[in-house]
Order: sequence, then structure tokens, then C-alpha cells
Amino acid sequence: MNQNKTNLVKVTINGKTVEVPNNYTILEAAKVAGVDIPRLCFLKGINENSSCRLCVVEIEGMRGLKNSCTVTVNDGMVVKTNTEKVKKAVKRNLELLAGNHKFECWKCPREHNCEFLRLLRKFNIPNVIGEHPETFSRKDTITNITDSMVIDSSKCVLCGRCISACEKLAGTGVLNYNFRGSHTYVAPALNHTLENAGCIYCGKCIQACPVGAIREKDDIDEAKELIENQEYYTVACIAPAVRAALGEEFGYKMGTNVEGKIYAALQALGFDDITDVNFGADVTIMEEATEFMQRFDQYLKGKDVVLPMFTSCSPGWIRYIETYYPQYLKNLSSCKSPQQMHGALVKHYYADKIGVDKNKIKVISIMPCIAKKSEAKREEMEVRGIRDIDLVLTTRELARWIKREEIPFTELKDLKPTSPLAQYTGAGAIFGATGGVMEAALRTVRDKLEKQDYKDVDIKPVRGVNKDIKEAVLTVAGHEVLVAVVHGAANFPEMFRRIEEGKKKYAFVEFMGCTGGCINGGGQPIVPSYVADHVDVRELRAKVLYQLDKNSSLRKSHENPAVQTVYKEFLKEPCGHLAHELLHTSYKAKEKYNK
Repeated sequence: MNQNKTNLVKVTINGKTVEVPNNYTILEAAKVAGVDIPRLCFLKGINENSSCRLCVVEIEGMRGLKNSCTVTVNDGMVVKTNTEKVKKAVKRNLELLAGNHKFECWKCPREHNCEFLRLLRKFNIPNVIGEHPETFSRKDTITNITDSMVIDSSKCVLCGRCISACEKLAGTGVLNYNFRGSHTYVAPALNHTLENAGCIYCGKCIQACPVGAIREKDDIDEAKELIENQEYYTVACIAPAVRAALGEEFGYKMGTNVEGKIYAALQALGFDDITDVNFGADVTIMEEATEFMQRFDQYLKGKDVVLPMFTSCSPGWIRYIETYYPQYLKNLSSCKSPQQMHGALVKHYYADKIGVDKNKIKVISIMPCIAKKSEAKREEMEVRGIRDIDLVLTTRELARWIKREEIPFTELKDLKPTSPLAQYTGAGAIFGATGGVMEAALRTVRDKLEKQDYKDVDIKPVRGVNKDIKEAVLTVAGHEVLVAVVHGAANFPEMFRRIEEGKKKYAFVEFMGCTGGCINGGGQPIVPSYVADHVDVRELRAKVLYQLDKNSSLRKSHENPAVQTVYKEFLKEPCGHLAHELLHTSYKAKEKYNK
């Protein structure tokens, strides 16, 4: 933003004068002045519709109260946020919102970071409306429950943030208001299930919600039962992005790597074995890079082959292409995601290595993603009647579970797992950031096709969160290869437009359902709106993964000795017969609102 003297204005807020750009809102100017204005519906860049009326202020020379989130400043403006009139209006609005909210905070997943509860405490609001006999429980409760997500209208404050996030970040517009007045609730049209309404389970609505009205389906109790059942051998595995975010739930600064403590916490929770999906990511690169090289070779020979090839790691992306662009399903890599590959190898390879009956192994994965719950339950995700993954918990669920068991997370001594399926390279780690899958794949493709051991492995043009679509041209084995990386489902149509336009011949495209990639997945710790205003969580978390990569002695998936052993002892070759049986799959078109 240009802040030259020509566009700076002086604004006085509660007696303090500050200079701010003339396109600032009063809410933004107040932050510069160090004044905290309450807000609930406002989500910068996503939802700015002034519906909650909690950010009202008095402006000298103007009649009535004004919404600070939408009114822009002008030179000499005098604003007051702490008058009796303002305080009375804010408290009354909070009382009205509380009167329609079902309070069961002890079991709500947002108890520790609920923006609504924070305001109720700050203003010491009594629930006089909600507890009044004439108004108590007047609001109907509407629920919408799937294997991945839950909508509970009894918690909803009708702020609209989830609706805007679904439209602007997912691009699907699945959520909206239904009915009017006291019967209004948020859900797909006529409360069709999320499963058949075109939802891709990216979880952007969950991250946008200021309360617990939209949340992941909680599977902690089921995980506890599996661990406590002595008949089973429970194996935990964590996704790359989890280690970059879980610490936020325990007071660590955003962008802190807590990998060692996560491993220790999983051991304290009672898991029999601890592995890492970064290993599965390395295996995925072996398969995906090989598949791309096979397609590219056929292309160079002038044979009929489908290009560009699309990555298949993001389950939100898979749901999207099945529903909205099924004509491109043939472009998808046949590779399962790292989660599913990892689970398949735990049961069909690792089980024999450790002498455990594969039918007795239960694999519980910890994921930054809501859609992973749905992915694990897909009918395609099993081999010979054995499910790849038995249960998926989000990063948030793991944090709640650790807190429920009163495990002193910050005091745990870092643990390093001994399982070979916990060994990973830097390439496996960067899978969790947008561009990471592409970069990891190209490292292996370049080495394999050119039969060289490149030391400069950084492919920086595909990195970064600030561009929605990144393109890069690389010379591989004497041929120019155009690749693209797109993150955030709302940007998928533009990528398809470019492909259909045909002006550029893409060879390989990475798609990630969440902006920033998995580090900003729908199952990651939720960042309150008043923090997200000025912090790019995607950059801070991504730095963790790139630092792991930089510090790793092995930065290419094909260099992972444990992966090499799997192929030597078991799979034999990438994209071979056994690998295709265990690690590959196919998808089919879906229809919205198809019962």
C-alpha cells in the first residue's frame, strides 16, 4: 500500500491522533492507534459486510453510530469508541447474539479460541435473553453431519464469514442462508448434505467461523478406543504440515517446528508405533515422478498421451475435479496421496517386517486437512479388503486429545522414532507447502532423466504463497518443460481457462485445494480474525518445512535409504505391478445434489 505524504490523513481516536493512509477504515486506523474495537463478522478481504454491528463508533459531526469496519477515514476525523452510547449498543448486540447461541463451551472445540466467547467475557455479558423463559430455546437447531464435517446451527451467530469463505476461497458457493427471521440457518440449499452439495471439504468455512458452528467431525473417542483395544497394534503417522502448526495450540510462536514433541506426545498417548507420512511423500514422488517421465517419454515419441499431468495429493482437489471438471479426470496422476500410500505400505510391507498380522494393525493419521477424513473412507482406498487408513484426526483434534489427557506438551523431551517408515528427505517435508509437490517431483525427474546428481536442488519459481498461480519453464534433458502450481480452489477455474485456451503447453500442474497448501489446511489451528489481519500464517508455517529441507542431508526422495529398501525388498520398481495394486487408484465423476 502506498503511504506517501500525499495520501496520509490525521485521525483522532479516543484522544490519540495518528497518521494513516486515506483508504484505511476506522477499524484499521484504530489498530494503528492501539485501540481495540470489537468485531465478529469482519474477516479482512473475505467478509466485510457490517452485519454484527459490534464495531460501531461515534464520529464527531455525524449522526448515529457508524460501522468502523466499512467507514473510511478522512482528514481531521474525530472518533470515539468508548462512549456510553457505543458501550450500550455493543453490549445490547452481544446480548442478542448470546440469546440465540447454545452454550456448551466445555465440549466445544473452539473453547480456547472462540472469538464470540472472548467478547462476552471482555464485556461481561449476562445471558439475560437466552435464559428468559419467553425466549429460551426459540431457535430451531439444524445439523448437517458427514464423515468430515459438522454444521450445528445452534452455535451459529449468522455472521456470514463461512459463506464468504466458501465463495471466495473455495469458489464453490456451497453455503448460504436458508429461510429468514428467527428460522435462518446456514447450510447448503435446503440443508442438502455437504457430501452431495458439491462441498470439497477444504475447511475454509471452519477456519472462517468465529465460533463452533462449523467444525470437523470429532474422532478422538474412536482413536482412544482403538489404542485401548489390546487386540490391535496401533500405528501413528503425521503429515508434513502438522509439525509446522501444532505448537500454536500450546503457546508456541507461529512458525515453530515441534516435530520431536509431537512424536513424544503420540508415544504418551499410547501408540504402539510411530511413523511419518513424509516417508509416504517420498514414495509418492517415486511413483508420481516415474508416471510423469513415462508420459513425457511417450509425448516426445509422438504417441498419444494425456498431458498436462495433474498431481493427485490433495483430496479437496480430487473432490473438486470429480464434481466440477470431470472431463479432466484422465489428466490426473493415478497415484494415491501420501497418506494412503503410507497406510498401504504399513499394512502390506511393514507389518511383515515387524511380525504383526496386517489385519490387526490400525493406522491413525494426523492430518492438517478435513478432506483426508473423507479420503480415507473412499471405497477405492483399500487393497485386498484391507483399508489403507483406519482413522484420521486433524491437527486440532490431536491438540485437544493431548490436552484432554493432560499431557504436558511443552515439557516433553523430543523423541525420534526408530521406524524406517519415519525416515524422510527434505523433498518429503516440503510436500506440505504450495509448490512443494512440484519441486520434489522435479528434483527426481531431473536427476533421473539426465542421469546426474544435481547439487542445486532449489526450484524457487514454484515456491511462495503470494501468487495464486505460479509458472516455471525448466530445461530437462534438453527439453523445455512448462509447469504450473495453483493453490486455493477458487483459482482452479482460471488454471483450467489457461489450459483450454491452449496458448501454453503445460506438461505438469500441481493443484492444492487450500491456499498456501497443507500448511493452511482446514484442520490446522485456527487463527482468530484479529490476528489474521496482519499475519500471513501460510508464510510462517511454510518456512518450517523449507528449513527442514535445507537442513536435511538428503533432499531428494529417491535418496531416502528406507524408500530404496522398500523397492528393493518389496515393490521392485516404481509404477510396477505391485506398486500399481497398492499405491495407485482411479476416480470417477460426481454429481451435485444427486441422492
